[in-house]
Amino acid sequence: MALSHRLELRQSQSLVMTPQLQQAIKLLQLSNIELTEFVETELERNPLLESKSPSEDLPPPNSEPEPPTTDIEPERRAEADDWLTKSADNMKEDPSTTLDSRVDDVYPDLQGSDRTGLSEQGWTSSMGQNKGSGGSDGASGDYNLESFVKEEVTLHGHLLDQLHMTKFEPTQQLIGAHLIDMVDEQGYLRGSLGSAAMQLGAPIEMVEEVLAQLQTFEPTGVCARNLSECLRFQLVERNRYDPAMAALLENIHLLAAHNFSSLKKACAVSDEDLIDMIAEIKELNPKPGLKYGSTIMQPVVPDVFVRKNNDGSWLVELNSETLPKVLINKTYYTTVSGAVKNPQEKEYIQDCFQTANWLVKSLDQRARTILKVAEEIVRQQDGFFTSGVEHLRPLNLRAVADAIEMHESTVSRVTSNKYIGTSRGVFELKYFFTSAISSSDSDDMVSSEAVRHQIRQLIDAELVDNILSDDKIVITLKEKGIDIARRTVAKYREAMGIPSSVQRRRKKRMAQQMAV
Repeated sequence: MALSHRLELRQSQSLVMTPQLQQAIKLLQLSNIELTEFVETELERNPLLESKSPSEDLPPPNSEPEPPTTDIEPERRAEADDWLTKSADNMKEDPSTTLDSRVDDVYPDLQGSDRTGLSEQGWTSSMGQNKGSGGSDGASGDYNLESFVKEEVTLHGHLLDQLHMTKFEPTQQLIGAHLIDMVDEQGYLRGSLGSAAMQLGAPIEMVEEVLAQLQTFEPTGVCARNLSECLRFQLVERNRYDPAMAALLENIHLLAAHNFSSLKKACAVSDEDLIDMIAEIKELNPKPGLKYGSTIMQPVVPDVFVRKNNDGSWLVELNSETLPKVLINKTYYTTVSGAVKNPQEKEYIQDCFQTANWLVKSLDQRARTILKVAEEIVRQQDGFFTSGVEHLRPLNLRAVADAIEMHESTVSRVTSNKYIGTSRGVFELKYFFTSAISSSDSDDMVSSEAVRHQIRQLIDAELVDNILSDDKIVITLKEKGIDIARRTVAKYREAMGIPSSVQRRRKKRMAQQMAV
């Protein structure tokens, strides 16, 4: 067979992942905090983008514009009004006289400032800044209130302050600072002393001696290597550390397992004494370091709100506070693109303009997609919003994707790290996607989340003399029409952090005795 070259035309379809498409997919799965950080980065990188705060929104069409307000004194305001009137008359007589050329006659403090294209808003802003600068000696005029706020005391800083006041030699000071760096925010020393001694090149005895001194610092229990040691320091300070307490701390794993019979034998005490000892243990602080500054938890801000209309339907709306508002400064783009002559500069400006356009479109498409998915979830889970978690229906990504004619991967990205605010609380959108469990008395399916809720309700309502085992829970649920295996009940119970029936019985009996 002879080989030859030839040209052929073939038509085919393929999906090309352009940078713009990749950006749209990336924005879709970002949370509101991550999205804000991304937009701020783009604002710094792209000169054609500008941020628009909610306060800058335009007034309604039928509303009358509010008169501009100034922060100048009444005397200066009257002086300015007289001067403006006279200037207007002079300009009629002499057209060459401009308003800008005589600004310094009344406001000499504005000399040298940029007054190009001053409008009424520009006047208001400049006047307000001028008054602020009049009461200060610096060039700024605006006080930074954050600079006057007292810095939060951290555990690390608090321990270092105590270390500096301790009569240590320079070598011991260095060892103490290294050990303090090994203390976590809960107050526990993480890491071995042997590795610290090897790293510092110091004898292990000296490291232990410095640690013993650090363990006397405030708060009591800090720099402990485990929970028993932390509680021991606090008991010694209260003068309540005796052989029985020492035995209890040595067998604290029995206390965690609520194995009170074995614990009573290990401590060689009576039931009443054991109850008193456990009560004293509960008064101690197992995490003394949290008393000082720690990591600030970021509150969850809903991306979507759901509220009920007067006709009984549900209204789904986006949270405008979580949506970044960015605009393209087309005036600046027109000015700059007409002024530049260098081809590289023109290419850079054109690239910035295209990137800004794609960003604005991607943000708009992201908001529309989130709203569309949220509306379908509310429609599918109407029973939950009306009657509670027991009426949560089984739902998967495919059902929502088919209803809104989108791909499952798109719905998955939209529901990741997105939250919905309801009258029953704030939930992640993925919360409403649950697996199905068959019902024994009908063809309907029950949501696994609803089954978990019923298991928790049964356990919360049990009495000390009637603790429900997993088998009894299976029987009770079957009477309610839910056919579920024992191992599934155990799996759901462990996932919710609920101990076994034996542990719950011990815990409730001890709580009952302590109450008496």
